[in-house]
Amino acid sequence: MTQNIINFDNAATTYPKPLEVRRAVAEAVAKYGNAGRGGHPIATRMSEMVYSSRERVAKFFDAKTENTVFTLNCTHALNLAIQRILKQGGHAIISDLEHNAVYRPIVALEKAGRISYTIAEVSNDDNVTLAHFRNAIRPNTRAMICTVASNVTGQILPYRELARLAKSRGICLIADGAQGAGILPLSLERDGISIFCTAGHKGLYGITGTGVLLTDGVFPIQPLMQDGTGSMSRSPVQPDFLPDRLESGTLNVIGAASLKAGIDFVERRSVEGLYWQESRLCQLFCQALADTAEVIIYRDPKVAYVPIVSFRVRGKLPEETAAFLGTQGFCLRVGLHCAPLAHEKLGTRDGTIRFAPSAFSREADTMRLVQTIKNYAKN
Repeated sequence: MTQNIINFDNAATTYPKPLEVRRAVAEAVAKYGNAGRGGHPIATRMSEMVYSSRERVAKFFDAKTENTVFTLNCTHALNLAIQRILKQGGHAIISDLEHNAVYRPIVALEKAGRISYTIAEVSNDDNVTLAHFRNAIRPNTRAMICTVASNVTGQILPYRELARLAKSRGICLIADGAQGAGILPLSLERDGISIFCTAGHKGLYGITGTGVLLTDGVFPIQPLMQDGTGSMSRSPVQPDFLPDRLESGTLNVIGAASLKAGIDFVERRSVEGLYWQESRLCQLFCQALADTAEVIIYRDPKVAYVPIVSFRVRGKLPEETAAFLGTQGFCLRVGLHCAPLAHEKLGTRDGTIRFAPSAFSREADTMRLVQTIKNYAKN
Protein backbone atom coordinates (compact mmCIF):
# COMPACT_ATOMS: atom_id res chain seq x y z
CA MET A 1 0.00 0.00 0.00
CA THR A 2 2.67 2.54 1.04
CA GLN A 3 4.61 1.99 -2.18
CA ASN A 4 1.75 3.64 -4.08
CA ILE A 5 1.65 6.73 -1.84
CA ILE A 6 3.23 9.92 -3.17
CA ASN A 7 4.15 12.50 -0.53
CA PHE A 8 3.73 16.14 -1.48
CA ASP A 9 3.50 17.29 2.14
CA ASN A 10 7.22 17.90 2.55
CA ALA A 11 6.81 21.39 4.05
CA ALA A 12 5.55 19.56 7.16
CA THR A 13 8.24 16.87 7.22
CA THR A 14 10.33 15.57 4.36
CA TYR A 15 9.52 11.97 3.46
CA PRO A 16 11.18 9.76 2.48
CA LYS A 17 14.48 10.47 4.21
CA PRO A 18 17.80 10.05 2.38
CA LEU A 19 19.47 6.67 2.72
CA GLU A 20 22.42 8.20 4.60
CA VAL A 21 20.05 9.67 7.19
CA ARG A 22 18.40 6.31 7.77
CA ARG A 23 21.83 4.71 8.10
CA ALA A 24 22.98 7.39 10.55
CA VAL A 25 19.90 6.78 12.71
CA ALA A 26 20.44 3.02 12.69
CA GLU A 27 24.09 3.47 13.60
CA ALA A 28 23.24 5.89 16.42
CA VAL A 29 20.75 3.42 17.89
CA ALA A 30 23.29 0.62 17.68
CA LYS A 31 26.42 2.43 18.87
CA TYR A 32 25.67 5.46 21.00
CA GLY A 33 24.65 6.10 24.59
CA ASN A 34 24.42 9.46 26.36
CA ALA A 35 26.49 12.50 25.47
CA GLY A 36 28.43 14.40 28.14
CA ARG A 37 27.55 11.93 30.87
CA GLY A 38 30.65 10.02 31.97
CA GLY A 39 34.09 9.33 30.56
CA HIS A 40 33.62 5.74 29.43
CA PRO A 41 34.00 4.80 25.74
CA ILE A 42 30.29 4.84 24.88
CA ALA A 43 29.78 8.31 26.36
CA THR A 44 32.99 9.59 24.77
CA ARG A 45 32.12 8.53 21.24
CA MET A 46 28.62 9.90 21.70
CA SER A 47 29.96 13.28 22.83
CA GLU A 48 32.29 13.34 19.83
CA MET A 49 29.40 12.63 17.47
CA VAL A 50 27.20 15.36 19.00
CA TYR A 51 30.03 17.88 18.79
CA SER A 52 30.67 16.90 15.18
CA SER A 53 26.98 17.40 14.39
CA ARG A 54 26.90 20.76 16.18
CA GLU A 55 29.98 21.84 14.27
CA ARG A 56 28.38 20.73 10.99
CA VAL A 57 25.20 22.71 11.64
CA ALA A 58 27.18 25.81 12.67
CA LYS A 59 29.31 25.71 9.54
CA PHE A 60 26.25 25.27 7.31
CA PHE A 61 24.66 28.45 8.69
CA ASP A 62 27.90 30.45 9.25
CA ALA A 63 27.49 30.47 13.02
CA LYS A 64 29.81 29.74 15.93
CA THR A 65 29.78 26.15 17.12
CA GLU A 66 29.27 27.11 20.77
CA ASN A 67 26.32 29.33 19.79
CA THR A 68 24.54 26.43 18.08
CA VAL A 69 21.88 24.96 20.37
CA PHE A 70 19.95 21.74 19.73
CA THR A 71 16.23 21.99 20.51
CA LEU A 72 13.21 19.68 20.33
CA ASN A 73 11.92 21.38 17.19
CA CYS A 74 11.57 24.83 15.62
CA THR A 75 8.65 25.69 17.93
CA HIS A 76 10.84 25.02 20.97
CA ALA A 77 13.60 27.23 19.53
CA LEU A 78 11.19 30.07 18.75
CA ASN A 79 9.52 29.95 22.17
CA LEU A 80 12.91 29.91 23.85
CA ALA A 81 14.02 32.99 21.90
CA ILE A 82 10.76 34.93 22.11
CA GLN A 83 9.96 34.34 25.76
CA ARG A 84 13.47 35.06 26.98
CA ILE A 85 14.26 38.07 24.80
CA LEU A 86 10.94 39.61 25.85
CA LYS A 87 11.25 38.53 29.48
CA GLN A 88 11.67 42.14 30.61
CA GLY A 89 8.67 43.29 28.59
CA GLY A 90 8.58 45.88 25.85
CA HIS A 91 7.13 45.87 22.37
CA ALA A 92 7.41 43.29 19.60
CA ILE A 93 6.67 43.34 15.88
CA ILE A 94 5.61 40.25 13.94
CA SER A 95 4.50 39.78 10.35
CA ASP A 96 0.98 38.86 9.26
CA LEU A 97 2.27 35.57 7.84
CA GLU A 98 3.58 34.08 11.09
CA HIS A 99 3.08 30.51 12.23
CA ASN A 100 1.40 29.89 15.59
CA ALA A 101 4.85 29.03 16.96
CA VAL A 102 5.39 32.80 16.89
CA TYR A 103 1.86 34.16 17.15
CA ARG A 104 0.70 32.18 20.20
CA PRO A 105 3.65 32.96 22.51
CA ILE A 106 3.38 36.63 21.53
CA VAL A 107 -0.35 36.69 22.30
CA ALA A 108 0.23 34.83 25.58
CA LEU A 109 2.83 37.41 26.66
CA GLU A 110 0.45 40.23 25.72
CA LYS A 111 -2.48 38.67 27.61
CA ALA A 112 -0.24 38.30 30.66
CA GLY A 113 0.34 42.05 30.52
CA ARG A 114 4.06 41.64 29.86
CA ILE A 115 4.36 43.05 26.32
CA SER A 116 2.54 44.87 23.56
CA TYR A 117 2.85 43.92 19.92
CA THR A 118 2.14 45.10 16.39
CA ILE A 119 1.37 42.97 13.34
CA ALA A 120 3.15 44.37 10.29
CA GLU A 121 1.56 43.72 6.92
CA VAL A 122 3.62 41.82 4.34
CA SER A 123 3.21 43.29 0.87
CA ASN A 124 3.95 41.92 -2.57
CA ASP A 125 6.52 44.73 -2.69
CA ASP A 126 9.48 44.19 -0.35
CA ASN A 127 10.03 47.94 0.04
CA VAL A 128 6.48 48.36 1.27
CA THR A 129 6.92 45.47 3.69
CA LEU A 130 10.05 47.12 5.07
CA ALA A 131 8.15 50.40 5.46
CA HIS A 132 5.42 48.65 7.43
CA PHE A 133 7.97 47.19 9.83
CA ARG A 134 9.84 50.47 10.08
CA ASN A 135 6.66 52.42 10.85
CA ALA A 136 5.75 49.91 13.57
CA ILE A 137 8.95 50.50 15.56
CA ARG A 138 8.49 52.20 18.93
CA PRO A 139 11.05 53.46 21.45
CA ASN A 140 10.50 50.28 23.52
CA THR A 141 10.57 47.77 20.63
CA ARG A 142 12.82 44.91 21.74
CA ALA A 143 12.21 42.28 19.07
CA MET A 144 11.15 41.87 15.45
CA ILE A 145 10.07 38.33 14.59
CA CYS A 146 9.53 37.19 11.04
CA THR A 147 9.35 34.00 9.07
CA VAL A 148 11.94 33.69 6.31
CA ALA A 149 9.24 32.20 4.09
CA SER A 150 5.52 31.63 4.66
CA ASN A 151 4.55 28.05 5.35
CA VAL A 152 1.19 28.71 3.63
CA THR A 153 2.10 30.41 0.34
CA GLY A 154 5.89 30.09 0.35
CA GLN A 155 6.36 33.86 -0.03
CA ILE A 156 9.92 34.86 0.85
CA LEU A 157 10.12 37.87 3.14
CA PRO A 158 12.91 40.47 2.87
CA TYR A 159 14.63 38.95 5.89
CA ARG A 160 18.07 40.38 5.11
CA GLU A 161 16.72 43.92 4.85
CA LEU A 162 14.64 43.41 8.00
CA ALA A 163 17.78 42.24 9.81
CA ARG A 164 19.63 45.38 8.74
CA LEU A 165 16.73 47.54 9.89
CA ALA A 166 16.62 45.80 13.26
CA LYS A 167 20.37 46.06 13.76
CA SER A 168 20.34 49.78 12.96
CA ARG A 169 17.83 50.32 15.78
CA GLY A 170 19.41 47.94 18.30
CA ILE A 171 16.48 45.52 18.00
CA CYS A 172 16.77 41.73 18.13
CA LEU A 173 15.63 40.03 14.92
CA ILE A 174 14.36 36.49 15.50
CA ALA A 175 13.94 34.58 12.24
CA ASP A 176 11.82 31.47 11.71
CA GLY A 177 13.71 29.49 9.08
CA ALA A 178 11.56 26.36 9.10
CA GLN A 179 10.60 26.72 5.42
CA GLY A 180 13.88 28.25 4.24
CA ALA A 181 16.59 26.05 5.71
CA GLY A 182 18.06 23.73 3.09
CA ILE A 183 16.30 25.65 0.32
CA LEU A 184 17.69 29.20 0.63
CA PRO A 185 21.37 30.11 1.21
CA LEU A 186 20.82 31.25 4.80
CA SER A 187 23.75 32.60 6.80
CA LEU A 188 23.62 33.98 10.31
CA GLU A 189 26.68 36.15 9.68
CA ARG A 190 26.00 37.30 6.12
CA ASP A 191 22.27 37.89 6.62
CA GLY A 192 22.78 39.72 9.93
CA ILE A 193 20.17 37.68 11.82
CA SER A 194 20.35 37.96 15.62
CA ILE A 195 18.67 34.63 16.43
CA PHE A 196 17.83 31.99 13.85
CA CYS A 197 15.44 29.13 14.62
CA THR A 198 14.70 26.20 12.38
CA ALA A 199 13.47 22.63 12.20
CA GLY A 200 15.81 19.74 11.48
CA HIS A 201 13.21 17.46 9.89
CA LYS A 202 12.09 19.56 6.94
CA GLY A 203 14.55 20.87 4.33
CA LEU A 204 17.53 19.61 6.34
CA TYR A 205 16.21 16.03 6.04
CA GLY A 206 16.82 15.02 9.67
CA ILE A 207 14.27 13.07 11.69
CA THR A 208 11.37 14.53 13.67
CA GLY A 209 12.11 15.82 17.15
CA THR A 210 15.05 17.91 15.93
CA GLY A 211 15.44 21.68 15.88
CA VAL A 212 18.18 24.28 16.14
CA LEU A 213 18.62 27.72 17.64
CA LEU A 214 21.62 29.75 16.47
CA THR A 215 22.55 33.10 17.95
CA ASP A 216 25.13 35.78 17.22
CA GLY A 217 25.45 36.25 20.98
CA VAL A 218 24.51 39.93 21.01
CA PHE A 219 21.21 39.36 22.79
CA PRO A 220 21.71 36.91 25.70
CA ILE A 221 19.08 34.17 26.04
CA GLN A 222 18.35 32.90 29.53
CA PRO A 223 17.16 29.29 29.92
CA LEU A 224 13.54 28.24 30.14
CA MET A 225 14.58 25.05 31.94
CA GLN A 226 17.28 24.14 34.43
CA ASP A 227 18.61 20.61 34.73
CA GLY A 228 21.72 18.52 34.33
CA THR A 229 23.95 19.49 31.43
CA GLY A 230 26.95 17.28 32.12
CA SER A 231 28.99 20.38 33.01
CA MET A 232 29.49 22.26 36.31
CA SER A 233 27.49 19.54 38.08
CA ARG A 234 28.55 20.69 41.58
CA SER A 235 26.85 24.04 41.07
CA PRO A 236 23.12 24.46 41.83
CA VAL A 237 23.06 27.17 39.15
CA GLN A 238 22.62 26.53 35.44
CA PRO A 239 25.87 27.08 33.47
CA ASP A 240 26.06 30.58 32.00
CA PHE A 241 27.83 29.55 28.77
CA LEU A 242 26.42 28.24 25.51
CA PRO A 243 25.28 25.73 24.44
CA ASP A 244 25.00 24.24 27.96
CA ARG A 245 22.94 27.18 29.23
CA LEU A 246 20.07 26.22 26.92
CA GLU A 247 20.47 22.44 26.65
CA SER A 248 19.05 20.81 29.76
CA GLY A 249 18.68 17.07 30.19
CA THR A 250 19.45 14.28 27.76
CA LEU A 251 19.97 15.44 24.19
CA ASN A 252 18.31 13.82 21.21
CA VAL A 253 21.56 12.23 20.14
CA ILE A 254 19.90 10.13 17.43
CA GLY A 255 18.35 13.29 16.04
CA ALA A 256 21.74 15.02 16.08
CA ALA A 257 23.24 12.17 14.07
CA SER A 258 20.38 12.38 11.56
CA LEU A 259 20.79 16.14 11.24
CA LYS A 260 24.47 15.88 10.40
CA ALA A 261 23.72 13.26 7.74
CA GLY A 262 20.83 15.36 6.41
CA ILE A 263 23.02 18.44 5.98
CA ASP A 264 25.66 16.31 4.26
CA PHE A 265 22.92 15.22 1.82
CA VAL A 266 21.78 18.82 1.23
CA GLU A 267 25.32 20.02 0.59
CA ARG A 268 26.00 17.23 -1.89
CA ARG A 269 22.87 18.14 -3.81
CA SER A 270 23.52 21.87 -3.09
CA VAL A 271 21.01 24.34 -1.70
CA GLU A 272 20.79 26.03 -5.09
CA GLY A 273 20.22 22.72 -6.85
CA LEU A 274 17.45 21.67 -4.48
CA TYR A 275 15.76 25.07 -4.78
CA TRP A 276 15.87 24.86 -8.57
CA GLN A 277 14.60 21.26 -8.71
CA GLU A 278 11.69 21.77 -6.33
CA SER A 279 10.78 25.21 -7.70
CA ARG A 280 10.65 23.74 -11.21
CA LEU A 281 8.04 21.24 -10.03
CA CYS A 282 6.02 24.05 -8.43
CA GLN A 283 6.17 26.05 -11.67
CA LEU A 284 5.14 22.97 -13.64
CA PHE A 285 2.27 22.40 -11.22
CA CYS A 286 1.04 26.00 -11.54
CA GLN A 287 1.44 26.19 -15.31
CA ALA A 288 -0.35 22.90 -15.89
CA LEU A 289 -3.33 24.08 -13.83
CA ALA A 290 -3.41 27.62 -15.23
CA ASP A 291 -6.10 26.72 -17.78
CA THR A 292 -8.35 25.13 -15.16
CA ALA A 293 -10.67 27.91 -14.03
CA GLU A 294 -11.98 25.84 -11.14
CA VAL A 295 -8.56 25.84 -9.44
CA ILE A 296 -7.40 28.90 -7.49
CA ILE A 297 -3.63 29.17 -6.93
CA TYR A 298 -2.39 31.62 -4.33
CA ARG A 299 0.67 33.00 -6.07
CA ASP A 300 1.63 36.39 -7.47
CA PRO A 301 4.06 36.66 -10.41
CA LYS A 302 5.80 39.62 -8.71
CA VAL A 303 6.66 37.63 -5.57
CA ALA A 304 9.54 35.22 -4.85
CA TYR A 305 8.58 31.89 -3.29
CA VAL A 306 10.16 28.82 -1.75
CA PRO A 307 8.82 25.57 -3.26
CA ILE A 308 5.33 25.66 -1.75
CA VAL A 309 2.02 26.18 -3.57
CA SER A 310 -1.31 26.75 -1.84
CA PHE A 311 -4.45 26.12 -3.88
CA ARG A 312 -8.10 25.21 -3.65
CA VAL A 313 -10.89 24.05 -5.96
CA ARG A 314 -13.89 26.35 -6.37
CA GLY A 315 -17.09 25.00 -4.87
CA LYS A 316 -15.23 22.32 -2.89
CA LEU A 317 -14.12 22.36 0.72
CA PRO A 318 -10.33 21.95 0.93
CA GLU A 319 -10.83 18.97 3.26
CA GLU A 320 -12.97 17.25 0.64
CA THR A 321 -10.37 17.83 -2.07
CA ALA A 322 -7.47 16.62 0.05
CA ALA A 323 -9.42 13.56 1.18
CA PHE A 324 -10.16 12.65 -2.44
CA LEU A 325 -6.52 13.13 -3.44
CA GLY A 326 -5.58 10.84 -0.55
CA THR A 327 -7.75 8.08 -1.98
CA GLN A 328 -5.76 8.46 -5.19
CA GLY A 329 -2.46 8.03 -3.36
CA PHE A 330 -1.41 11.69 -3.00
CA CYS A 331 -0.55 13.15 0.42
CA LEU A 332 -1.02 16.93 0.67
CA ARG A 333 -1.51 19.13 3.72
CA VAL A 334 -4.91 20.75 4.13
CA GLY A 335 -6.36 23.33 6.51
CA LEU A 336 -4.95 26.44 8.16
CA HIS A 337 -1.40 25.06 8.41
CA CYS A 338 -1.12 26.46 11.97
CA ALA A 339 -0.95 29.94 10.44
CA PRO A 340 -4.35 31.65 10.90
CA LEU A 341 -2.91 35.11 10.29
CA ALA A 342 -1.86 34.13 6.77
CA HIS A 343 -5.29 32.68 5.96
CA GLU A 344 -7.01 35.76 7.35
CA LYS A 345 -4.84 37.77 4.97
CA LEU A 346 -5.67 35.49 2.02
CA GLY A 347 -9.38 35.35 2.85
CA THR A 348 -9.24 31.54 2.97
CA ARG A 349 -11.34 30.91 6.04
CA ASP A 350 -11.57 27.18 5.32
CA GLY A 351 -7.87 26.95 4.58
CA THR A 352 -6.07 25.71 1.50
CA ILE A 353 -4.38 22.60 0.16
CA ARG A 354 -0.59 22.78 0.09
CA PHE A 355 1.65 21.24 -2.56
CA ALA A 356 5.24 20.91 -1.31
CA PRO A 357 7.74 18.72 -3.20
CA SER A 358 11.12 17.49 -1.97
CA ALA A 359 14.41 16.27 -3.39
CA PHE A 360 12.73 12.94 -4.11
CA SER A 361 9.66 14.30 -5.93
CA ARG A 362 9.30 13.47 -9.62
CA GLU A 363 7.87 15.32 -12.60
CA ALA A 364 5.77 12.30 -13.60
CA ASP A 365 4.08 12.19 -10.19
CA THR A 366 3.48 15.94 -10.29
CA MET A 367 1.74 15.63 -13.65
CA ARG A 368 -0.35 12.69 -12.40
CA LEU A 369 -1.43 14.86 -9.48
CA VAL A 370 -2.29 17.72 -11.84
CA GLN A 371 -4.45 15.46 -14.01
CA THR A 372 -6.19 14.06 -10.95
CA ILE A 373 -6.99 17.59 -9.73
CA LYS A 374 -8.27 18.59 -13.17
CA ASN A 375 -10.60 15.59 -13.37
CA TYR A 376 -11.84 16.21 -9.84
CA ALA A 377 -12.40 19.94 -10.41
CA LYS A 378 -14.56 19.37 -13.49
CA ASN A 379 -16.89 16.84 -11.79
